[in-house]
Amino acid sequence: MDPLTQGLLGASVPQSLTKKQHIVVAGVLGALAGMAPDLDVLIRSSSDPLLFLEFHRQFTHSLLFIPIGSFICALVLHWLIAKPRGLSFKQSWGFCALGYGTHGLLDSCTSYGTQLFWPLTSERFAWNTISVIDPAFTLPILILLVFATLKRNPLLARIALLWGLIYLTLGVVQRDRAEASAWQLVNERQHTPLRLEAKPTFANILLWKVIYETEDKYYVDAIRLGASVKTYSGESIDKLNVTKDFPWLDPNSQQAKDIKRFRQFSNGFLAQDPADKLKIIDVRYSMVPNEIRALWSIKLSHEADASAHVEYTTHRDSAPESRQGFLRMLTDF
Repeated sequence: MDPLTQGLLGASVPQSLTKKQHIVVAGVLGALAGMAPDLDVLIRSSSDPLLFLEFHRQFTHSLLFIPIGSFICALVLHWLIAKPRGLSFKQSWGFCALGYGTHGLLDSCTSYGTQLFWPLTSERFAWNTISVIDPAFTLPILILLVFATLKRNPLLARIALLWGLIYLTLGVVQRDRAEASAWQLVNERQHTPLRLEAKPTFANILLWKVIYETEDKYYVDAIRLGASVKTYSGESIDKLNVTKDFPWLDPNSQQAKDIKRFRQFSNGFLAQDPADKLKIIDVRYSMVPNEIRALWSIKLSHEADASAHVEYTTHRDSAPESRQGFLRMLTDF
């Protein structure tokens, strides 16, 4: 999720549980600790472009790291914020732990993937219930927490937290509806998927991207879930076959290892870019949900030596026709 939402949810929990005289400092500590796990984006390498993919949403987001991460936050924030206002270090640590603990769980509600139980497992959990940015989720929490802080009223913070839980639950209901509709579409096509997933599109839980995998292809479609269900049939693409698509690639080279790393990050949803045969795309994301137009990719090189890394590229699909296509589906106009 975006930092603002992470901070707000992080503030809502300690504010819900504290006394009114501590609601301001509890909110500040919870908000800052709630955003802190995303400092892992600073773990980067100028020589290894995929390093940040491995560490983002890894150890700092693990449920097992909450005591350590919140303790580090408390060490910094107690002396700057809490101690001058009469709180003990134990109270500061508690508020930071409550805020920090919300981060990994909220990120797991998105479709990006979060290593919730690192180092026990490197599995990325993605419950696909909310977009990484969703104003309908964030704005009510923001408004309620502002009034909770101004009025020193923990009840309003509890209502904000309740709204968050209700919205995430609604996301689960919508995801299940999208998957059920997708299975109907699959049956009509007489396909036999190996797996099928539905993901919310940007900033809403009304329009969903559905992706399913067969023996040799990925298929993407869009499904709008209002009072009625509307399906927008989409595109398909061949699954990545490294041996077939890159017969020249040394399997022991760093580029081959980087493909495996990118595959783990992308949960296996990889394909060769039809427009550039040296690119490998993550099929999961696109601006228009029934299209295969990746938001990021890696690029190989024939000339690279055995120790050279791939090139990582992001693609911002800001074309007017893409925005209009997305809005047409979202609004059903």
